[in-house]
Amino acid sequence: MVATALTIAGSDSGGGAGIQADLKSFGAMGVFGCSVVTAITAQNTCDVTAVHPVPDNVVAAQIKAVLDDIRIDAIKIGMLGTPSLVETVARATEGFSGPVVLDPVMVAKSGVALLEDQAIAALKRYLLPRADLLTPNLPEADKLLGQTHKGDSAGLVAPLLALGPKAVLIKGGHADGIECLDVLAKSGFVVTLGAPRIATRNTHGTGCSYSAAIAGCLARGMDLETAVRRAHGWLHAAIKRADGLEIGQGHGPVHHFHEMWA
Repeated sequence: MVATALTIAGSDSGGGAGIQADLKSFGAMGVFGCSVVTAITAQNTCDVTAVHPVPDNVVAAQIKAVLDDIRIDAIKIGMLGTPSLVETVARATEGFSGPVVLDPVMVAKSGVALLEDQAIAALKRYLLPRADLLTPNLPEADKLLGQTHKGDSAGLVAPLLALGPKAVLIKGGHADGIECLDVLAKSGFVVTLGAPRIATRNTHGTGCSYSAAIAGCLARGMDLETAVRRAHGWLHAAIKRADGLEIGQGHGPVHHFHEMWA
């Protein structure tokens, strides 16, 4: 049987992030993707010009429709937006027993806020404790912890794990240096994954794509470290090949299908 994964996230009309990036990432990992749309954005590579939240009951109905009929091997959760939607998603996925990857999407590449400040408390209360993997970048980690990042990302591991997720992947793309360092940690285990920093502006949707690729690998039965390493290597190559796509005039997308076509 083909592995399956469900993304619960916002729609990016430009196709580089959100639901669209997640489904491309699932496909690149050899996984059949299902989707639940939480918000509709008017978005391209330059800006987000409008955000329209999908009503909570419609989001819940989408989740129920998928889980009632289709065997789902992993869930990736992205943009949620409001406190009530966070709680809605938590309740609608209560019966799901597979791995859950939570990407705490807070701000778009253009700088537009995608998560209300009040929703952070709801995220910590309802979803972090049930996440098998939490995948914040450094600004998102700071928001979750209510602090300003200082020093090594490894110092964020313990406080983030204390919020309840079984494991955390701290993404280092926002740090300085010629090497980008990600830290994967769970109880009694820490590993650092490094890759040369690539000089490109085409990094739109990297966080969505990374977490979705990990979810896809978990859906295929990989253990956590193997899944993260596979997704990490794939994403690095996708960024490396991004300039060849020539999509849009701003922050273009990564090349999700670099392993399949030029």
